[in-house]
Amino acid sequence: MKVKFYGTRGSIPVCGRAFQTFGGNTSCLTISIPDQNVLSIIDAGTGIRTLGKELLASDQALPKEITLGFSHFHWDHIQGFPFFKPAYNPDVLINILVMANGWGMKDLKSIMIDQMGGAFFPIGLEEMGAHFNFLTLGKKVIQHSSQMSVIARVHNHPGGAASFRIERKGKVVVIVTDIEHGDTLDKETIKLAEGADLLIHEAQYTKDELATRKGWGHSSYEQAIEVAKAAGVKQLIMTHHDPEHDDDFLLQMERECQQKFPNCCLSRELMEITL
Repeated sequence: MKVKFYGTRGSIPVCGRAFQTFGGNTSCLTISIPDQNVLSIIDAGTGIRTLGKELLASDQALPKEITLGFSHFHWDHIQGFPFFKPAYNPDVLINILVMANGWGMKDLKSIMIDQMGGAFFPIGLEEMGAHFNFLTLGKKVIQHSSQMSVIARVHNHPGGAASFRIERKGKVVVIVTDIEHGDTLDKETIKLAEGADLLIHEAQYTKDELATRKGWGHSSYEQAIEVAKAAGVKQLIMTHHDPEHDDDFLLQMERECQQKFPNCCLSRELMEITL
C-alpha cells in the first residue's frame, strides 16, 4: 500500500510564504496499490483538487473506479469535491461512502447534493458527469479487488467522525482524524491502532491550546504520541495542522515530538509512505 497526503490542514485552507513546507490545503489523502490501478481516497478537502489534476496528467490510465470515503462531513473535509476534475468524466465511477454505525446522520447523497447547486455552486451534483454510488456501510468491509479490509468506528467529535484500520497482506494503516480524547485517551482508539505499521493521527493543538478548546473536537501532539506508544505502532504521522501554525512553528513542534517518539513526523502535502 502507498499512502499520499494531498491536504494536511484543518479547519480552513491557508496560503502564503509561511505555509509552504507543510502545505495549506485541507484534509485529503489517498491509499493506492502500486501494482493495481486501484485508488481509495479519504476525505475531500481542498487537497483533492491537486489529486484530480495529478490523475489527469499521469501517464497511467485514469482509474475507472474510485472509492471516496469520508471520516465526516465538516467543511474542511468536503469543500474540495466540486473541484475534483475526474468527477466530471462520464467514464469514471465514484463510490462515495461512509462507514461505521451510530452516526444518526441524514441521507449521504443529500449531504453531497446540499453543498452544490443553488446558491453555493454553479453546477449541481447530477450535472458533474461521473457515475456515483452512495454507500452507507457497516463497521467492517473487505474490498476483494484490492485485498484490503477496512474496520471503522465512530469516535468523539461534534456530529461524530470515523476512524479507520486498513489492512492488506499483513500491513496495517490506521487513520484517526478529528478526535477529542477528553481527559483520558480513548481506549477504543488505542485498540484500533494496536500494532499498526503506520498511525496517522490528528494533532491540531499543543497541550496548552487544547486546555482552552475543550469541546472543539480535536487532539494535541502529546495525545497523538501517547496513543502511538500505548498501541505499539511502528510509525506515527501527525496531521490536521491548525491554520494558525506556520512552518516555523510546525518544524519546532516536529523536533520536540521526535524527542518523545523518534519515528514520527508531521504530515506535508505530497508526502508519500509505502508499506
